[in-house]
Amino acid sequence: SALSAVISIILTMMKFAALSLLVSSAAAFAPAHISRASTALNAEEMSPSLPFMTYPQNLKGYVGDVGFDPLGFSEYFDMKWLREAEIKHGRASMLATVGFVMQEFWTIPGLTPVADSNLAPTAVGASAMFQIIVWGGVLEFWTNKGNVTMETMFEDPDRVPGDLGFDPMGLAVGKSTEEKELMQYKELKNGRLAMLAIGGMIHHNWITGDALF
Repeated sequence: SALSAVISIILTMMKFAALSLLVSSAAAFAPAHISRASTALNAEEMSPSLPFMTYPQNLKGYVGDVGFDPLGFSEYFDMKWLREAEIKHGRASMLATVGFVMQEFWTIPGLTPVADSNLAPTAVGASAMFQIIVWGGVLEFWTNKGNVTMETMFEDPDRVPGDLGFDPMGLAVGKSTEEKELMQYKELKNGRLAMLAIGGMIHHNWITGDALF
C-alpha cells in the first residue's frame, strides 16, 4: 500500500542518516591530514585585521594600513588613486557629519528651516544643490591642474595622494616625518569613522522618519 511505501522510504532515510553519523564520527578521530597547500598558506603573511585572509601586499608602506582589503581593490586599481579617494571621501564625510547636525539647529538666513536634515536638499531646491556640484567640480579641477581622471590624476609621480598644500594654520610646520605621519593617521581614522557616521545618520532619519536629535 501507499502507507507501507512511505514507511519503507522513511526507514531507508533513517538508516542512511545513521550511517552518515557513524562515518563522520570515525572521521573526527582520524589523524589530521595536512596538505602541502595548507602548509604553504600558513607560511604566507596573514592580514592583522582579517586573519583568515592573506596580507594585501600593495597596501604596505601606506599610513593607516591594517591589511584590510577583503574585496581586493588594491590588486586591480592604482593604490594612489584609491588612497586619494579614501582621503577625499573621509574629508567630505567629516564636513557632512558636522553639517548634518548643525542644519537641525541652525539655518542660513533666507532658507527654509527643516528638522529632518534629509529634507534639506528639497528645502533649498535644485539650484542650490547644483551650485554645490558645480563648485565642487571646479575645486577638484583647480587643485590638480585639470587632471581629475584615474588615468591622469597621478601623471606627476611625485604627487602625494590627498596632499593639496592646504595648511593655513601651519600645523605641519616644523614637524618631523613621524609626526606628520601621525597626523595623517589621525585624519584617516577620523575620516573612516565619519564615513560610517554620516551613513548611519542618513539611514536613521530615513528609517525612523524623525530628526536625528
